[in-house]
Amino acid sequence: MSVDLREAVEAIVERARRFASAQQPAPVLVQYEGGAQVALNWHPVDRAGVYVPGGKAVYPSSVVMNVVPAQVAGVGSIVLASPPQSENDGLPHPTVLATAAMLGIREVYAIGGAQAVASLAYGLTDDDPGLGLEPVDLITGPGNDYVAAAKRLVRGDVAVDMEAGATEVMILADALADPALIVADMVCQAEHDERAAAVLVTDSAELEELVQVELQRQVALTPHSARVRAALGGRQSAVVLVDDMLHGVAFCNAYAAEHLEIHAVEADELAGQIRHAGAIFIGATTPVTLGDYSAGSNHVLPTGGTATSASGLSVYSYLRGVQSVRYPQSSLGAVRDVVRVLSAAEDLPAHGAALEARFGSL
Repeated sequence: MSVDLREAVEAIVERARRFASAQQPAPVLVQYEGGAQVALNWHPVDRAGVYVPGGKAVYPSSVVMNVVPAQVAGVGSIVLASPPQSENDGLPHPTVLATAAMLGIREVYAIGGAQAVASLAYGLTDDDPGLGLEPVDLITGPGNDYVAAAKRLVRGDVAVDMEAGATEVMILADALADPALIVADMVCQAEHDERAAAVLVTDSAELEELVQVELQRQVALTPHSARVRAALGGRQSAVVLVDDMLHGVAFCNAYAAEHLEIHAVEADELAGQIRHAGAIFIGATTPVTLGDYSAGSNHVLPTGGTATSASGLSVYSYLRGVQSVRYPQSSLGAVRDVVRVLSAAEDLPAHGAALEARFGSL
C-alpha cells in the first residue's frame, strides 16, 4: 500500500470511528413502585462476518465501513470475506488485505458473492481443524444483487444488517440546479455496476433537457463508459418529471433510495420532509462521493426500497438490547390485580397462580 493510500485510509478510519463512537447507546433504567426496576442494556454480538465486494472495483473503504462500527460496538470476533483475485494468487486484493491488517483483522477468507454469505452463515469444515470457518451471528456488508438475495435467504438462520445490493442514487433537483454536477453524480454511481440505478427527479423540463445533453458528454469521457452506459440505459435508471418539488419529495419517499441528493435552493427544507432514504446528501456541494469515502457516515445502506424499514450500517447494527427485570416482594402488590385480571382474560390461570405463589397463595 502506498503512503498516500495508507494516509487516506487512516483518515477515513478516524472520521468513521468518530461518528461511530458518538452512536454508543446509553443503558436505560426505570424505577417502579416498591423498588421494582426494569433495565435495558446493550451487548454486542459475539461474532460478526463482514463482506467486502471485489468484482469490478477494489473497496478498502468497505473494510473500514464494516469493521470500525463493529469494533466500536465491542464485537470480540470479526471475520472478513472478500473475493479471490487471480492476479493475487487467489487471495483477496492486496489493498483489502492491507486495510484489514491496519484494523487488526486477522481472520480473512478468499470467498466472494453468495458463496461468501452462505459460508459466513453456516461455516466451513476442513480436514485441518485450523482451517475451518466457524459460523457468525451477524453478516454485514454491501454487494451485488446476488449478495443481497443470499442475505435474504439466510435471514432467520443468522442475522443480517440489510439488503445492500446494487447501488442507487436519486437526485431531487429544482430548475436552478447545475446539470454538470447532477450528471457527474449519476455517472459516479453508475460506474459501480451495470445494474446500478441513477434517477433524476425534477420539476424542470429545461433542466431535464440540459442533463440529457450533459450525459452524452460526460459518459463519453469517463474511463468505465461501457459500464456506465449499461447502467444509465437500464430500466432501473430514469429521469422523472414532476409537477412541483412537493410531488418530487413524495416520489422520493415512495422510492426510498439508498442515496438521495438534493440540489435545490430550499435543500434543507426539502431534506426535512424526507422520511425514507439510506442517506441524504443536502446541497449541491455534498456529493454522494463523500458518503462513499470521507464524510464520516457509513456507506453500507439499504437498497431496493428497503430504506422504508431498514437503516444504514451503524454501531446499533452490531448490538442487542437485553432487558432485565427485578421486582422485590415489596413491589408485587402494585401489579397483583393487573396480573390476576389479565391471566383470567387470557385463560392462562397458571400465570396468575405463579404470582399468587409469591403471596403464599398456592
